[in-house]
Amino acid sequence: MTDTKPYLAQRRRKAEQAFDLTHEVVLIAAGEPIGIPGGADQTYPFRPHTEYFWLADRERPGSILAFDPQEGWVDFVPEVTQAERVWEGGGESEGVPASTFPAWLEARRGRPLAVLGCPIAGVEDDPELRERLRGALLAARRRKDQEELSRIRRACAATAAGHEVARSLIAAGRSEREIQIELEAAFFRAGARRTAFGTIVGSGPNSAVLHFEPSARRLADGELVLIDAGAEVDGYCGDVTRTYPVGRRFEGLQRDLYQLLLAAEEAAVAQCRPGQEFRELHLATATRIADGLAQLGLLEGQAEALVDSGAVALFFPHGLGHLVGLGVRDASGYAPGRERSPHPVLRYLRCDFPLEEGFVTTIEPGIYFIPALLTDPELRARHREEVNWELVDTLHDFGGFRIEDDVLITADAPEVLTAAVPKQLAEIEG
Repeated sequence: MTDTKPYLAQRRRKAEQAFDLTHEVVLIAAGEPIGIPGGADQTYPFRPHTEYFWLADRERPGSILAFDPQEGWVDFVPEVTQAERVWEGGGESEGVPASTFPAWLEARRGRPLAVLGCPIAGVEDDPELRERLRGALLAARRRKDQEELSRIRRACAATAAGHEVARSLIAAGRSEREIQIELEAAFFRAGARRTAFGTIVGSGPNSAVLHFEPSARRLADGELVLIDAGAEVDGYCGDVTRTYPVGRRFEGLQRDLYQLLLAAEEAAVAQCRPGQEFRELHLATATRIADGLAQLGLLEGQAEALVDSGAVALFFPHGLGHLVGLGVRDASGYAPGRERSPHPVLRYLRCDFPLEEGFVTTIEPGIYFIPALLTDPELRARHREEVNWELVDTLHDFGGFRIEDDVLITADAPEVLTAAVPKQLAEIEG
């Protein structure tokens, strides 16, 4: 069965080429709702597996997209029940009735089979074939088509609207939770259906917690507040982080660190071009940050040595970014034959492949003062000669900075899809 949407037909052709099959059968399952423990008939909000959604653009639970290279694609979709019409107002399903799927599968018994997306109850497949096809599909999904880019742009516009409201609310006495509520409401008013991920609003020392869930803590003058949040539009996401002063201006070391981080972020964005190895871009950014921290007296030594030893990871412990699109970490991963490094500067790197035209990636360096790292006896001993511990030990409640944009790789200069969210000092302090 051929879908009438041209962009889906294009994606399926792309998947066929990536799979390169002759007689093997592929099933891509949307998945089923997950019940909330103790919640009676309540379920978590249903999200279809991204492998299914990319090829079907449908959120119907229980759906299965089947591919037989000898016959093509078939969309199996559960029929809408009377109970669904009564309780949820469901309309008619588009596709082949799912009740015919067992017979379709039985007719292909004995042929190699791979199940992508979510597992299918009672169906066993070839794990080696599954993983090969999953890797091929992951690579095929990295370059965004025009429909995807349109949705990402709308998600970034809704994200910008939310961040603008949040920025206007930053003031002493306001709680993290209050900012979250108004930011997310602005997302929805601007066309978002969901948030792209759990909104992060961290103030004071909470700004150094990488994935901080907003609390009732109230902002105080002179602190930092870090906001990492994105809107989702038709399955596609924006992802932006900004760090603001509570008060009119960044002061002292805050200002120096913000300028260092902004320069590092902008330098990395400028290098987002086809052929650029993401791993090398991350290492170059870590080196720039190490050099800046040494100039500010927080680290001691040459920048390259501070990266080699892992000392800079005490302050920049995560990767430079990840691909974004259908999901907030869409189709990230490593090129074939590459493995994650245990080195402190590389172990949280989410991408290790060359960038290509059509990729959308986040660029999000950070500088943090994280007590869990700075008080670790083993780390203090390992880096005793490279860190100005006397100064650093006065900064355990300082917090942290992150600046993040979504960047489209083009044949020419990179396009910052989130440029509408201010980050220059004059804009932030204005």
